[in-house]
Amino acid sequence: MINNNIKKHILGFAAYSGTGKTTLLINIIPLLKKKDYKIGVIKHAHHAFDIDKKGKDSYELRKAGASHMLITSNQRWALMVENDVSKEPDVEEYIKKFEDENIDLILIEGFKTQDIPKIELHRPSLGHPLLCVNDKNIIAIATDSKLSEDVDIPILDLNDHKMIIEYIISEFLKK
Repeated sequence: MINNNIKKHILGFAAYSGTGKTTLLINIIPLLKKKDYKIGVIKHAHHAFDIDKKGKDSYELRKAGASHMLITSNQRWALMVENDVSKEPDVEEYIKKFEDENIDLILIEGFKTQDIPKIELHRPSLGHPLLCVNDKNIIAIATDSKLSEDVDIPILDLNDHKMIIEYIISEFLKK
């Protein structure tokens, strides 16, 4: 169960692949940082991935069998943990990793079926159905053109990053 103190500071971004979730986050995170908010991000990947490169010491140590590999410098650190589970943990397990980090807001990319508040990114030109029709956790839609369906949640301009930031601040950071 997510700690209620941190739960109010979680916002997911849900969309079909290729809609622009990462691009949006890359654009809004600096705007939030300029307003002195400390932002954490959890990004879901649908496949195995490495953040270190083959041949690097951290990669070789992890591949040698280390279940936890932490690499650090004066500029950043990263912890790679090998999962040996048949089912991927719920997003709540990953959120717990931020509980002691004094994060103002955790932005979650992916995990679109999880029970967290989310902004749906929707581009009608891509031909995908709206996710909000079947997901009560979607609290707003960011779109790049008029929707063909009526919805009863806020509609944001996907290309107006200031509008999206104002919504995030008013709904998640000023409470």
